[in-house]
Amino acid sequence: MEEKKFKVIFSPPAQGDIDGHEAEDALQLVKDVKKYLETSPFPFGETRVKKLTGFVPPLYRLRSGNFRVYYRILFKEVIILAITHKKEREKFLKKAR
Repeated sequence: MEEKKFKVIFSPPAQGDIDGHEAEDALQLVKDVKKYLETSPFPFGETRVKKLTGFVPPLYRLRSGNFRVYYRILFKEVIILAITHKKEREKFLKKAR
């Protein structure tokens, strides 16, 4: 198992997003966040992780089933900003600009 290189922090809104999902979906989201973001949150050969264009500071997205996890990287911390259903991504991205 790879060693953790980044600390993942759920913002209060993101924690609320997790709490609002069915237990099975929430578990899968947390599992994917740990798997992909604790070791290497940057998009390098991984199609689930993407750096979104037009955002300063940079905004990243992790695909997890029908959900999208939006986050920023600050030094060795990954700050989870929000978790949305894929159908609601445009609404979040408009607010994030």
